[in-house]
Formats: sequence, structure tokens, C-alpha cells
Amino acid sequence: MPSLVPGLLTGFPEQQPVLTAGDLVLRPWEDDDAAAVRAAYDDPGIQRWHGEQLTDDEAATYAPTWRERWRTSERAGWAVTLDGLLAGRISLVRLDFWQGQAEVTYWVVPAARGQGVAPRAVQAVAAWAFDLGFHRLELGHSTQNTASCRVADKSGFRLEGTRRDQGLHADSWHDMHLHARLASDLHPR
Repeated sequence: MPSLVPGLLTGFPEQQPVLTAGDLVLRPWEDDDAAAVRAAYDDPGIQRWHGEQLTDDEAATYAPTWRERWRTSERAGWAVTLDGLLAGRISLVRLDFWQGQAEVTYWVVPAARGQGVAPRAVQAVAAWAFDLGFHRLELGHSTQNTASCRVADKSGFRLEGTRRDQGLHADSWHDMHLHARLASDLHPR
């Protein structure tokens, strides 16, 4: 018997929920976000850890792509805003409704780094997912990405181990840390 109903996200109203975390607002992607998304993907840090760049055309389709992913329950993604400006992205990918599991991914724009944006966004999405009935959330990052290790720790995701040569980055294969948080875990430290 599945842990969650397959296609769970399609059971929500047409608009996905807006989440808050203090002064952060996690909202669905909007067509007007294209320029800010394009600028974010020009950042060397985002390129390094996510291995992605976007063209103007790809940035223009970013919001419609995330809306379709929500509609089909393939992925759930939010724009993270601070004072009305794009501060980052938070998403749940690899949704496994049978096992009640998903993976958390995120990035933060340079101007918003060092303000606790990622941990607060991760905690907000984790709380939402656990309220829905998810059992386990995972967070993976290159072992060389010490900032993401701090985000995982601050968000209550325990380090479970290292996956050797699991992530292909522009420079080479990287060992990846695997962190996880269970619905039954205590609140983050």
C-alpha cells in the first residue's frame, strides 16, 4: 500500500500553496521571474554546484515548466523571495509517493547568501512535506560544498554517509554527502 496517494500534488487547488519562513516568502514561479532566474544561473556558484546555465529562452520557460511539473506531480518548486526580490529556489524532486520520499534541492542568489535563506526555506518545505504525509526527505551535495553541509545540519538533516563519485560536476566526478530527515525526527537544532 502506498505511503501517499500518487499524483498527490494535483489534489491541491489550481495554485500551489505559498509558504512562509519569517521574512521569506516561498511562492510559485511567475513568468516575470525570467530575468532574475537568468541572472541567478549566470552566477559561478550556482553553475559550479548545479552544473546548469540558462539561455534567455530557457529562462522564459522556467515558470511554465515548474507549473507543469506541479500539475503532473513530477516536482514541486518555489521561488524564494526576500523583500519581494528573488533570493533563491527550493524544490522537491524525485518524488516517490509509494515510499513517501523526496529529495530537497535549492540554490541562493549571491546577494542573499549568508542570511540563512537556504536553511529557513529547507525547513519550511520540509514541514510542508511532512504535514502532507511524506516520511523521508533527502538532501545531497558535493563533499566539497561545505556551505550546503551547514545548510543540511541547520535544517535538521542528519549526515548518513558519502556516495563515492556520485555527482558529475564540470571539473570531475564528486563524492556526494547524503543527508536525510524523517518525519519522526525532532525539530532542527
